[in-house]
Amino acid sequence: MAADRPKPGEGRLNHQREPLPTRVDDLPSLPIVYMAALDPAVAALASLGVAIDGAARDAIDVHVRLLLAWNAAINLTAITDPAAIARLHIADSLGAVPVIRGGPHATLLDLGSGGGFPGIPIAAVLPATRVTLVDSIRKKAAFLEAAVLATGLAGRVSVVSVRAETLGPGYWDVVLARAVGALADLVEVALPLLAPGGRLVAWKRGELTAELAAAGRAGRVLGGSAPAWHPHPDELVRAADLAGHGVVVVRKVAASPPGYPRDRAARIRLPW
Repeated sequence: MAADRPKPGEGRLNHQREPLPTRVDDLPSLPIVYMAALDPAVAALASLGVAIDGAARDAIDVHVRLLLAWNAAINLTAITDPAAIARLHIADSLGAVPVIRGGPHATLLDLGSGGGFPGIPIAAVLPATRVTLVDSIRKKAAFLEAAVLATGLAGRVSVVSVRAETLGPGYWDVVLARAVGALADLVEVALPLLAPGGRLVAWKRGELTAELAAAGRAGRVLGGSAPAWHPHPDELVRAADLAGHGVVVVRKVAASPPGYPRDRAARIRLPW
């Protein structure tokens, strides 16, 4: 009977994808090219006082193994070569650790964490720090939850799947933001979330004149300092080929006025 026939597309809707792996033992080992790319960066970081002990390195490696396993099904990163992940995700993320340690950093919030960078590797090397990973896309948050469990960081790292604008204000020592938007927009979202004296640390590279000017305008309204550029240390740049990479820091020096951050549509309509 016609009533018994499946509706168009029903078969696709009912098809269940195989569960993505969550157990470390089920994951392929990392290739030699990954180790060859990451080891010089680890040595350079050690020379800068950022020691990556065995537990931290294990957590970082497990994170990457899970990322590679999930990325075929969920677009977590456009960088899929293991050696490039070592340089452009892990080394770049950890390049900001000396800056982060230069002020209060008991609590960190990673905006738009996606594949877990920079929050997971930073949590691995800062064992006294509590980190919250935020991503509004539920399937990415599911990956982050799996990664936190697999890496053994669940006691200090949590995941929330909400838009950052809905988080409570004035709590975090540092807001991290990597590859998630224009600097002025990040200033507007991050400054209300920070505790007094807290800092936005935003990963950037290349020509920044216009972005820094717009971020300065946003900071003057939202209680922020002038943005300060911190290039990655020379030792790390040479070891991981990160010329032009670094972070911009904006410090919260005064209370943010009510009404900020504006909703996303308003920020797009009236940028800084």
